[in-house]
Amino acid sequence: MDEIKAKAIIDKIFFQIFGTPSPYSLDEILANFAFDLKLPQKVQDSITGEETWSESINGTKFITQKNMEKHDEVKGWMLPKREVKTLKELLNIWQTINYITTERQYDCIDVAQCDPIYRSEKCFRSTDCTECKQIVFCDGCHRCEFMLASQRTVDSGFCIRVDDSGSCSNSYHVTCSKQISNSLFIQDCGNLHECIFCSHISNRKYCIANMQFEETEYFSIKKAIIQWILRKK
Repeated sequence: MDEIKAKAIIDKIFFQIFGTPSPYSLDEILANFAFDLKLPQKVQDSITGEETWSESINGTKFITQKNMEKHDEVKGWMLPKREVKTLKELLNIWQTINYITTERQYDCIDVAQCDPIYRSEKCFRSTDCTECKQIVFCDGCHRCEFMLASQRTVDSGFCIRVDDSGSCSNSYHVTCSKQISNSLFIQDCGNLHECIFCSHISNRKYCIANMQFEETEYFSIKKAIIQWILRKK
């Protein structure tokens, strides 16, 4: 996984939702769509100096999971017992082995800049995700695929900025909702298909701002809204 592959995933997600590849660079995606997400940050391995990525940036000493495991195999992390007279001495000894492990990946394939991530595949710059595939800039997603800039969401696919939701697909900017498909800007809703700017309603389609539209009217307005979303600022 690298930035080129991440951009390819983003293009597929954009095409599925908006009918066009992303017009933005990866940095623009991060700034415009994932600006408020908690994501791994760049730090340095304190032993090798190499670039690595950590969920926690509050520490001062870091080590990649790979280098931590290598040290364990070659030297081990146990220290010989020594006489300790003060708490300060004990804390100083602790600091010699107290590294924050970075880029923690468990049973994963082709992931980069992630920490931690579990049983996932083809993921980029994401954290605390489990059983996910093809995700970029995500936090706390589970059993999701082709997700961008989303957090605390489960069983969803081909979505951008979906938060605290489940069973969503082909949708953009969904919050606290379930079973949402082909929709944009949805808040606290359930079982909506092809709806836009809707809140607190369920079991509807072709609604805009909680108003019912005819199918042809709806798609005409949706086209204009997508153009508005994708305009370059």
